[in-house]
Amino acid sequence: MSDSLASLDEEARLRALAALAAHDWLNASPDPALAHIVELVARLLGAPAAFVSLVDKDRQVFHAKVGIGLCETTRDIAFCDRTIAQDGVLVVLDASRDPRFRDNPLVTGEPFIRFYAGAPLRTADGHAIGTLCLAGSEARTDFTEADRRTLSDLARLALDRLELRRLEVARCALQARFEHMAATSPDAIICADSCGQITVWSAAAERLFGYTVPEALDRPVALILPERMRGGNEGDLRRMASSDGSLSGRTVELIACHRNGDEFPIELSLSTWCEEGKPAFGAIVRDVRQRRVVEDRLFRLAHLDPLTELPNRAVLRGRIEAAISGGRAAAVLMIDLDGFKEINDAHGHSVGDAVLQTAARRLRITVSPDSIAARFGGDEFAVVLPGVGDPVAAVGTAEAAIAALSEPYDIEGLVLRVGASVGVALSPAHGAREEDLVICADAALYRAKADGRGRCRLFTPDMREAAQRDRACRDGLRRAVERGEFVLHYQPQVRLSDGALTGAEALIRWQHPELGLLAPAAFLTVLDEGPDAARIGDWVLRTACAQARAWRDGGLPSFRIGVNLCVAQFRRGDLVERVASVLTETGLPASALELEITETIILRNDPGVVTALRDLRRLDVGIAFDDYGTGYASLSLLKRFPLTRLKIDRSFVNGLCEDPRDAAVVRAVIELSRSFNLEVIAEGIETDEQRRRLLAKGCQEAQGYLFGRPMAAAAFAAHYGVGNCRADGRSGSRLGV
Repeated sequence: MSDSLASLDEEARLRALAALAAHDWLNASPDPALAHIVELVARLLGAPAAFVSLVDKDRQVFHAKVGIGLCETTRDIAFCDRTIAQDGVLVVLDASRDPRFRDNPLVTGEPFIRFYAGAPLRTADGHAIGTLCLAGSEARTDFTEADRRTLSDLARLALDRLELRRLEVARCALQARFEHMAATSPDAIICADSCGQITVWSAAAERLFGYTVPEALDRPVALILPERMRGGNEGDLRRMASSDGSLSGRTVELIACHRNGDEFPIELSLSTWCEEGKPAFGAIVRDVRQRRVVEDRLFRLAHLDPLTELPNRAVLRGRIEAAISGGRAAAVLMIDLDGFKEINDAHGHSVGDAVLQTAARRLRITVSPDSIAARFGGDEFAVVLPGVGDPVAAVGTAEAAIAALSEPYDIEGLVLRVGASVGVALSPAHGAREEDLVICADAALYRAKADGRGRCRLFTPDMREAAQRDRACRDGLRRAVERGEFVLHYQPQVRLSDGALTGAEALIRWQHPELGLLAPAAFLTVLDEGPDAARIGDWVLRTACAQARAWRDGGLPSFRIGVNLCVAQFRRGDLVERVASVLTETGLPASALELEITETIILRNDPGVVTALRDLRRLDVGIAFDDYGTGYASLSLLKRFPLTRLKIDRSFVNGLCEDPRDAAVVRAVIELSRSFNLEVIAEGIETDEQRRRLLAKGCQEAQGYLFGRPMAAAAFAAHYGVGNCRADGRSGSRLGV
């Protein structure tokens, strides 16, 4: 495009902005509806900041915004200036790596934008007067096609709202000016006299309804309605036309009819005024078919689980609150599919998703029409039975659900079987609040699974005590994180042939202010399921590596440290980088670190786990499989995963001398380790006889009470005469590093 043409196009764009931003909207407070759209796009697309930017000649003005303090910037640094120059959505995943933006003051300084996505606000004439944008200070790895469509749809809603505001302001103008604006408006505008006869029929109305201006003028305004609806709604339209003005500013929705007979939804924004002493009526008319599609999609995103199309957890909580309001009786059923994880691991997520969809359909059919079935998360569902306070009736529904969910599943030619366990809680007997009922039903569900699965359990007070203990543990762990109450103890690992110290396993302890030193069995399950698991795991890794480096410098040059990993550290996706950073920070050689993983991590069926472990092995970090032989881990895992050591579980070592089956398992694990060229270490050695038998079978290393209990760092150093000892491994403020 030549400079002169570009200049003319920019002048037209600025005129469109001036027309749409009437009454100094560039400086006025934003429309509340527009602010709501901005909040909605930030929430739906997971961004800390969102805004509507109107791009003037030399500046951009943030007309509606959330999460950003700026009111305006110069146009030359505005990301939005590039957005309005293109048709589609502009996405910048990492501005610091994008040559167009990496030197931009908004990227290098405040507000430090790394991620940006913007959709142009383009008028019907094709002029981009601004943008609907997302921004964040953290880079992203992707912004999906679905995300782009959602942002574009919401941009259209934002532009509709700007246009509506413009036309609402215009209703105060004289009729002549109103008609002039009607001729240029992209929305249909219809005016009628007090008798309901059409007096103004805009060009957009011609396009929307198919009648020309001569065909529409002086005909009843009910012309826009389907024939079958003209009796009732025609009278309503006439009353609007003869109104005293009380309807002015209101918006209504109707079903309209095109000249060819096609029916479609419309929205009418109403205005009334007087002409020569007689009332007149006007309506801005919009085809809202596309908006209905967007609104329906947004409703489903906010209220329904996308996989099963059952109400989601947020809706469930609201339904429970409504069911028990005023002390009314209701039952809550928490349902978990038994054996679903094994199906998901064996056949993949697509088959697992099909099982969940089938289970949802069965559950919806099984419960009564006035009941609510919802997906609580994962393979867990919930049912609310309003008005049901009888335990027999509630348990009857639970047993019917178990029977329906336990029927075989025919998925892609596979006949699969899962079971179901159900926990039941009643209101007001077990609680008068939504949160209490969910906790009680969940506690009953855990009891049902612990009792053998495939059954229903009604909540009892002893379950409440267990639930309260879990809650107290969660609350205590939160305080422990804040106060730095975690410490590390170290259990020695020795060479069986001569008893020489080879390393230690770092074991977390909780120095509880009231209960004293707690072993992991008292809190680790709750910690692993909580939000701080990865953060604590990082602290354990850093503290243990620093201690190992100190002991290597203090007289144990070949000392190796074992550190347990948790699922949350893999789920975060940056484990390799964090381990490498800790090794660099502490100066510990990678070969002196052995990371221990459990079956819970290995059986997640996550390719990212294998990739992370292989990358760690390339760093020369050791990978040990803890508690091998106690679960479902197959031999193929020893080939697939880059392991360096197997750990024989203490349960087999305890029976080594008395139970031939335990001895056989120990012998098999040692033989497997040889076949796969893996090292092996046995846990839980307490007697010299166990030591001799393990040595005779070819076990190389061991740990257990025979060689030493887990000790604080100072005690460990004193026992082995190590100098340069660090602190005792309390978490303290370093937990937040």
